Amino acid sequence: MATPSEPADYRAIWESKPVLRAVYRGWYEKIVKACQPGKTLEIGGGSGNLKAFAPDVVSTDILTAPWLDLVCDAHRLPFLSASFDNVVMFDVLHHLERPIRFFEEASRVLRPGGRVIVLEPGITPVSRVFYGLFHHEPVDMGEDALADGPLDPTRDPYDSNQAIPTLLFGSAARRQSFAARIPTLPIVQAERFAFFVYPLSGGFRRWSLVPVSLVASLTAIENWLAPFLGRAFGFRLLVVLEKGGLEQ
Repeated sequence: MATPSEPADYRAIWESKPVLRAVYRGWYEKIVKACQPGKTLEIGGGSGNLKAFAPDVVSTDILTAPWLDLVCDAHRLPFLSASFDNVVMFDVLHHLERPIRFFEEASRVLRPGGRVIVLEPGITPVSRVFYGLFHHEPVDMGEDALADGPLDPTRDPYDSNQAIPTLLFGSAARRQSFAARIPTLPIVQAERFAFFVYPLSGGFRRWSLVPVSLVASLTAIENWLAPFLGRAFGFRLLVVLEKGGLEQ
């Protein structure tokens, strides 16, 4: 079956799949809870779902869609410095050619005390098997996620490496390397979660193996287990960075 390739494709599946909305509701609530009060910039808004959970959001993507506010590239944000209180990125970081440039830009457009919140695939022993067998996006743990260099103007914006977030934030050593490279954005939270409900839901595929009526109770169990099982089983990684939030 073909995988979604445009914002409209993702939005159509979102609107037609209640179990997907139920799973993602909890994730959007995590994002909103991590945000500071004020104005939020969403990078890679895609199907435009964050606005249903947060009132003051400027939603952008590299591809156009009617429900987005602006088309822009995460590597070159067209905003003045200190324009936002939050920069949110959901399932976008692993698509970026030069992630380090995004974080430099995010730091620039954030006000002091503002936050970057990213929610991404997390690579663990269990999730790596699933992503390798059942997900179309590659997992390359050998890539240098902190590398910089010229951007390729011919690159497909949907090219990806699901390992990128884990390569940046998946261990204390990796977080230290990131902090040395981007000292203006100290990491204040790194959480692994989502074990079985998400893979059983099928994500943005049209199939699902879990009924929507069980999502809330199963997710509550997962959240309770997250501190104990996250490093081995987690399919998702939430990272929060705060500009000027810690001593530098």
